[in-house]
Amino acid sequence: MNIGLYFGSFNPVHSGHLIIANHLLNNTELQKIWFVVSPHNPFKESTALLNEYDRLYLLNLATEGDNRIKVMDIEFGLPKPSYTSVTLVHLEERYPGNQFSVIMGSDSFQNIHKWKNYETIIKNYMIYIYIRPGFEVKNKINAKIKTINAPLLEISSTEIRQLIKEGKSIRYLVPEKVREEIEHGGYYKK
Repeated sequence: MNIGLYFGSFNPVHSGHLIIANHLLNNTELQKIWFVVSPHNPFKESTALLNEYDRLYLLNLATEGDNRIKVMDIEFGLPKPSYTSVTLVHLEERYPGNQFSVIMGSDSFQNIHKWKNYETIIKNYMIYIYIRPGFEVKNKINAKIKTINAPLLEISSTEIRQLIKEGKSIRYLVPEKVREEIEHGGYYKK
């Protein structure tokens, strides 16, 4: 099976993440997308992160009923911070026979040369890059890439967390079930 791996903190998951996943499933040869929840991204401050199990739960709520999407906690049992190259080895071992690709925005692709063992990633995996405004794709490292012009929303998890802290509505920025759980659980209020 051809599986796209969408790595991220998803702090919280929002409609933009889901629109990108849906667009890739509808417009590429990817058969499934696995959201890989990162407990601790080496490029982000971990103190701003909601507990990984809560983020996993919110992502499961957001994708409930869509059998094209799977939510993965594989990085929860791996050393922290999480490195994509390490996770890919574990996924290959645990799910042999699948063809894995990596999904990322053009902003992340500009920094891939800073990733641990990035040479292994670009040598062995197709990378689907969705274009973000202001971040041109320059493939100076000869990665196997496919660029996608997915519909993008100008929203971010950072903006959503700020709105919550200010007591403002996040309706329509996240799926309704996610909004309800965030409000019920009091997430991101501190």
